[in-house]
Amino acid sequence: MPLTIGIPKEVFAGEKRVATVPDVVEKLIKLGFKVAVETSAGDSANFSDDAYQSAGAEIVSDAPTLWATSDVVFKVRAPSSEEVGLLREGGTLISFVWPAQNPELMQQLAARKATVLAIDSLPRTLSRAQKMDALTSQAGVAGYRAVIEAANAFGRFFNGQITAAGKVPPAKVFIAGAGVAGLAAIGTAANLGAIVRANDTRAEVADQVVSLGGEFVKVDYEEEGSGGGGYAKVMSEGFQQAQREMYAKQAREVDIIITTALIPGKPAPKLITAEMVRSMKPGSVIVDMAAEQGGNCELTEPGQAVVKHGVTIIGYTDLVSRLARQSATLYANNLLRLTEELCKTKDGNINVNMEDDAIRGLTVVKDGNITWPAPALKPAAPPAPKAAMPPPPPAHGHGAGAPASATKVAVLFGVGALLFLLMGIGAPPAFLSHFTVFVLACFVGYMVVWNVTPALHTPLMSVTNAISSIICIGALVQIAPPLAEGVSRPEALIQGLAAVSIALTAVNMFGGFAVTRRMLDMFRK
Repeated sequence: MPLTIGIPKEVFAGEKRVATVPDVVEKLIKLGFKVAVETSAGDSANFSDDAYQSAGAEIVSDAPTLWATSDVVFKVRAPSSEEVGLLREGGTLISFVWPAQNPELMQQLAARKATVLAIDSLPRTLSRAQKMDALTSQAGVAGYRAVIEAANAFGRFFNGQITAAGKVPPAKVFIAGAGVAGLAAIGTAANLGAIVRANDTRAEVADQVVSLGGEFVKVDYEEEGSGGGGYAKVMSEGFQQAQREMYAKQAREVDIIITTALIPGKPAPKLITAEMVRSMKPGSVIVDMAAEQGGNCELTEPGQAVVKHGVTIIGYTDLVSRLARQSATLYANNLLRLTEELCKTKDGNINVNMEDDAIRGLTVVKDGNITWPAPALKPAAPPAPKAAMPPPPPAHGHGAGAPASATKVAVLFGVGALLFLLMGIGAPPAFLSHFTVFVLACFVGYMVVWNVTPALHTPLMSVTNAISSIICIGALVQIAPPLAEGVSRPEALIQGLAAVSIALTAVNMFGGFAVTRRMLDMFRK
């Protein structure tokens, strides 16, 4: 018998998201499930009851009825104590839970003999788990929204402008933490025209920062900052001191600071002190994205935007909800991919397979037994060594196989020369002039197109090289045309122009190769 997935209305203060959207409801039904949605559950995210009904969902008038009739409950926020009491005994809950921060909630869920999948406990290092990674999808929305909130509170343009009324300098933005949220903020601020700087304890993210248009600011202290699961770790006191000095310097220089630093299972680290806030220019802005976990700034007031020492400090805890429709859609898709993993038979039933690394990591309570934390992932087995193979012959151009032997090449050249001799004896002068151009064109085309490393070829280069070859041949004919009866050498002006044409085409061809090879070297880095 197919199970019923219930979508209750979120009761957390200020939460506007909903756990699924009408488009995803249709896909859940195709997997064999029934879907029930509490009335007005999607109103805050601009999803009406009519839209859910049109997608095939049943609209339930009240929360107790929805929870009582649902086999599986999809939620966004962790359930309240009242909601835990409404959960069917032995039912399944899929939502954010944060088991490390909510031990009492874990005990309450276990008492209901529930099976709980915490979407925040997903093993993010598994490549196949990325489609289910709600932390990443929601953090990307939050990073974008943080920049929008900063721009709203800032008193100038982000991009520099020169107008008749005066010059406006570009805003300087510093982003502390280059995780998913930080990278989203970097890209958004750079696209708005700001000068963006960023820092992270993980040195490996420097290239990502630069690729998004930012400048990576390195702490003058050597220490590895990567923690487990792709997160940062708590750094040594020496590193933290060097980091504070760098933050103090940035606070004096920049207009906007956006902090994103979080450490799983621990309070948010304090990065911006009150003294740093006092040193910032009047009208500056701080957006503390870690406000819900205590904040990265000492003066942050969670849920509020306050002005202290002339600096606006934004500590909103609902950044994702401020883009409720978008974030709900992304979250719904994450849960859909998880449901597909749980229901591979597409018969409307789920199988919580504890042998699956991704599902095991997500499952924090199984049939009333607390299974969190999950055991460490087994390292992947190293690939079997490949049998030694003789090195392939050096490739040259587009030709296949081994190069021709010297004897074969000599025979070919001999036959070609004989044919050209016979053709020259009997052919008229006019034909010979055209044939000379043809042979030269073949030779030049081979050298600039066919006899080139295949990796350097692009459609643009192929076309430009062909055009350049034609121009080069034409210029050579103008400089030294084939001598024949009635043919005289062109004027000096024509010969000069021809020489210039040869020079320009040479620059185009060789410069194109140089630029393309430089691009390839960047990708090999």
